[in-house]
Amino acid sequence: MVNPVGLGCMGFSHAYGEPTEKNAAIKMIQKTYDMGYNFFDTAECYTGINADGTTSYNEELVGEALRSVRDKVFIATKMGITFTESGSVLDSSPDKIRKSAEGSLKRLGTDYIDLYYQHRIDPKVEPEVVAETMGQLIKEGKIRSWGISETGEDYLRRANSVCPVTAIQNRYSMIARDYEPLFPVLEELDVALVAFSPLGNGFLSGAYNVNDKFAEGVDFRSHMPQYTKEGFEAGKPLFDYLAQLGKEKNATPGQLSLAWMIRKKPWIVPIPGSRKEHRLQENFGSCDVALTAEEIAKIDNLLDTMNLPVYGRR
Repeated sequence: MVNPVGLGCMGFSHAYGEPTEKNAAIKMIQKTYDMGYNFFDTAECYTGINADGTTSYNEELVGEALRSVRDKVFIATKMGITFTESGSVLDSSPDKIRKSAEGSLKRLGTDYIDLYYQHRIDPKVEPEVVAETMGQLIKEGKIRSWGISETGEDYLRRANSVCPVTAIQNRYSMIARDYEPLFPVLEELDVALVAFSPLGNGFLSGAYNVNDKFAEGVDFRSHMPQYTKEGFEAGKPLFDYLAQLGKEKNATPGQLSLAWMIRKKPWIVPIPGSRKEHRLQENFGSCDVALTAEEIAKIDNLLDTMNLPVYGRR
């Protein structure tokens, strides 16, 4: 059983500037286990270049950090996308799935993966083919369950009919609600939603303002529209309300953002990421923030009135 909030480990190696130094990253991931985290998310494509020119492999950091508690944690990783200088390459062929799984097992230093995702849908491969291959890996004991990232209803249903899908991992937050129409399908099929970017890539933490700048080319936030002047202006009504509610609940905007989805549906598990200890503690503290159905509805109604530009589906 995973706890209500998991840890997205990507930022230690990928997409948010220079990778964290290896030993520091391992120690921080271990600290999160001590905080109460027991669900850790990574991917084969989460890599970055260290200051000394070597490659930081996120799976290696996660595997080494959790080796001594492997039987007490739930590790999810992903396959199916490779980043190149000319762009991203999608490949979910059976051979690629198997090759990627073996590589992830090796980098993680484990003999099984708890949850193995198809990272992005490959239009060249039918969902039934992907599901059949994942089912074979489950029978072989190499993975214990499987999921799909950024999927819609038709693909999910077709895949699930061949091998039951445990979870989907889609972008979901207060400012990215495109997938809410999929909720009845998830309940029907008994599929969990692992919400990535649950804080809008940090926007909903309240830690940034229009004057903050991010490194071009190595930090995804440098081209996300919510971090523009227009984005902050559009988000002001939400931040004002979260500040008011936060005083009543003794909670930060980030904690309220996570509590909003945790309390909305019991099968939603957000996986916020951070490299700062106080942020990691703060995020996990959202497990203890109680919101009523009326408060959740009030937030939803406010969000319905907003027109906030956001970095959306990928």
